Amino acid sequence: MDVKKQMQELVDALNKYSYEYYTNDNPTISDEVYDALMRELEDLEAKNPEYILESSPTRRVGDVTNEKLEKIVFNTPMMSLANAFSYDELRDFDNRIKKVGFNPEYVVELKIDGIATSSSFTKGKFVLGATRGDGTTGENITSNLLKIKSLPKKLTKDIDIEVRGEVYMKRNVFSFLNEERRKNNEEEFRNPRNAAGGSLRQLDPTITEQRKLDIFNYTIVNPNNYGINTQYDALKFLEELGFSVNPHYKKFPNIEEVIEYIEAFADKRSNLNYETDGMVIKVNDFSLYDEIGYTVKSPKWAIAYKFPALEVETKLLDITYSIGRTGSVNPNAVLSPVMIAGSLVQRATLNNEDFIKERDIQIGDFVIVRKAGEIIPEVVRVNFDKRNNTTPFVMIDKCPSCGEDLVRRENEAVHFCVNNNCPGIRLASLIYFASKSAMDIEGMGEKVVEDLVNFGFISKITDIYRLKSRKDDLLKLERMGEKSVNNLLNAIEASKANPLHQVITSLGIKLVGTKLAKTLTNHYHSLSELINAKYDDLIQIRDIGANTALNIVSYFEENKELVEELITLGINPKVQKKDTSGLKFAGKTFVLTGKLETLTRDQAQELIENNGGKTSSSVSKNTSYVLAGSDAGSKLKKAQDLNIEIIDEEKFLKLIGE
Repeated sequence: MDVKKQMQELVDALNKYSYEYYTNDNPTISDEVYDALMRELEDLEAKNPEYILESSPTRRVGDVTNEKLEKIVFNTPMMSLANAFSYDELRDFDNRIKKVGFNPEYVVELKIDGIATSSSFTKGKFVLGATRGDGTTGENITSNLLKIKSLPKKLTKDIDIEVRGEVYMKRNVFSFLNEERRKNNEEEFRNPRNAAGGSLRQLDPTITEQRKLDIFNYTIVNPNNYGINTQYDALKFLEELGFSVNPHYKKFPNIEEVIEYIEAFADKRSNLNYETDGMVIKVNDFSLYDEIGYTVKSPKWAIAYKFPALEVETKLLDITYSIGRTGSVNPNAVLSPVMIAGSLVQRATLNNEDFIKERDIQIGDFVIVRKAGEIIPEVVRVNFDKRNNTTPFVMIDKCPSCGEDLVRRENEAVHFCVNNNCPGIRLASLIYFASKSAMDIEGMGEKVVEDLVNFGFISKITDIYRLKSRKDDLLKLERMGEKSVNNLLNAIEASKANPLHQVITSLGIKLVGTKLAKTLTNHYHSLSELINAKYDDLIQIRDIGANTALNIVSYFEENKELVEELITLGINPKVQKKDTSGLKFAGKTFVLTGKLETLTRDQAQELIENNGGKTSSSVSKNTSYVLAGSDAGSKLKKAQDLNIEIIDEEKFLKLIGE
């Protein structure tokens, strides 16, 4: 896909999710998915700064305010924090500050999963409260904050002060309210943060009062006005004034002790009566802040470390099966609904038969589920102490879609349906072909594909490119108006211009993903060439093993007519063969390992390929160089054993003259 278009789509999607999260308090995706999309956008913006959009969520804080509430403009903006997801990223944060010339001490505080607010006091009396909004303009929620008992209405000192904090809902309150809502046949709150956000923005303060919210305060606006010079002293001063401050804050002389504290605290958070999704690390000395600086939306002197997702226990109610585009039949757990990392989970993957049997998972068991950065949660283990009246697992032997016998091949853990006419495989293949990961046909999501199949419009991928002849019939479908049909048909036509590697990926050949598809395009410059690929030729290509080569040959033998039909429909992009003979890395193969200091792995790989070289995922005697960064693993050891030249990032950049 065009990079500019990809960035626009990410911005549009993230702005939509941000609005749901900040304004409606009703997110439709998990924090993990949002963070992953944001990371993808940040990476693209770093590589393509000329395409950064003013509307990008990387350029602002929060989202638009609620139109029903009065607006409050902040004299001092309420900024958000950049996120870190690993200890190495915390060390990088520390190194960036040291490069400015400082060796600071840090204050660490719990990151409360709630709603950021600002509270203003005149002569010690509470006079104004606001949500963060977009960081510069918030919503007036004074009457609602008055109903929060843990926010003082009169301070111990008669001073004028503005304080920032986080409004949250305790776990036991959340459970009690949902129990009441169940009794009254009302929709349950999805998680404590959403419940707090919705409660705080109520137009009727009595509803806010009934929700029993709490607040932790964590900073002072213009602390120098009160003789406060450090974050640690600011927290102490807040306590003196009568504010509720989270007690788990500490001061450390260096980042390694910060990391030790985070590590030690990880197991304790499940015992807290409120949600916390990480820790905030701030430079303690306020006098350093301006010199360390700010980005558009975040201070450079602070960062939020996000905890890995918690493991939770719930009951396994049933095991169902899904079928993939390659015919793989996978067991899935049906769970008693449970909150994990801020989202409601009712399904989890069980991977395959061996996975279930090795862990002795049975229907009716209480199981431990985790969602550690994955979109789909996973069952980890069984709580055998609670086992009672369970049903042992027995893998099905018939396809859940077509009823044909399933096959489990030697040395494979997955069961497959091998019926080429299986409707389940056909549907999964069509959904994948049109998906963002494949041909990226906008407007052709899973539900649209299902409808088109069910109403007889498509049964194979080539039918998608004949839909333009059935426009009048499409207009008769429910929810398919003139505009949506035109957009869909235009998107289908536009997908014909996708690059060859994207088309190869979309075919769904087993073991052939995007990276391997790109490798294939270095040797086969059109579908017309690839369709006739021979096993003996494929096996000679680096990174293509015997099984992959066999899969490619088998796919085109079985689907030759289908692919030829695609070609006649205009889907046959060509790749111009690149002459690398005069380039620096011509004939050289690199293996990358560890974390590089200034380059991402994708950037390093692009530089290698642009200079005529290739990259491989494994070290062998044919490897020319191993490019090693920090925390290099077993690949470095193997390179040393094989006496292969190992270079660092500095030497690599010198080799290419950068």
